[in-house]
Amino acid sequence: GRAGEKGRNSAISTSQIVSNSHSNNNNNKMMKLTIASLLVGSAAAFAPAPMGKTSSAVNAFTAADLPGALAPMGFFDPLGFAEKADEKTLKRYREAEVTHGRVAMLAVIGFLVGEAVEGSSFLFDAQITGPAITHFTQVPDGWDALIITFIGAAEAQRAQIGWVDPADASYDQPGLLRDDYYPGDIGFDPLGLRPEDPEELNLMITKELQNGRLAMLAAAGFLAQEAVDGKGILEHFSS
Repeated sequence: GRAGEKGRNSAISTSQIVSNSHSNNNNNKMMKLTIASLLVGSAAAFAPAPMGKTSSAVNAFTAADLPGALAPMGFFDPLGFAEKADEKTLKRYREAEVTHGRVAMLAVIGFLVGEAVEGSSFLFDAQITGPAITHFTQVPDGWDALIITFIGAAEAQRAQIGWVDPADASYDQPGLLRDDYYPGDIGFDPLGLRPEDPEELNLMITKELQNGRLAMLAAAGFLAQEAVDGKGILEHFSS
């Protein structure tokens, strides 16, 4: 009677513990895989653009020679920004596009990873939950300042690499890029992905630009969708 019932309850509790253990192991494995993908993807995204003198992209920075144009759209500039821009302005446009694309690629991965591991992550006692757009506000006090400091340091380093010191630039040329700086080339290539051949290099730049453009649209879509109905992106995929 009672002994049998206790035995059954014990067996059920044991099976639940085992099930939870397997679930946690699976979540940990998934988190490690997604973090590894994030590191590889970010390394590829920040692979430097051409610096060698043999590259046509460096020698002539004009709209006609810019990587990133693919059929059937070609060089897509319906508002004529590139047509009205001089070489220095065009370089700033491309710098902005590359940088926003890289941030968007990391953001898309962050959306998916952050929501996939919520409730099982080792960070912040797994207390951060809900749609990704609410995660930052749930970060404990102090961490937000650390994140902002890290971003500021990265931006300062990028500015030192690519920008002319404001003290050396004319007042009517704010944000002037260095003559020997190619937009996006911050010298970060830990995996040695940059090819030596100029044509292959331009192809890699085009791939990065296209992925960045897609990621910008995706990140904007994620933000809008979660703001509208308060549901996470992965929740939409599973519903």
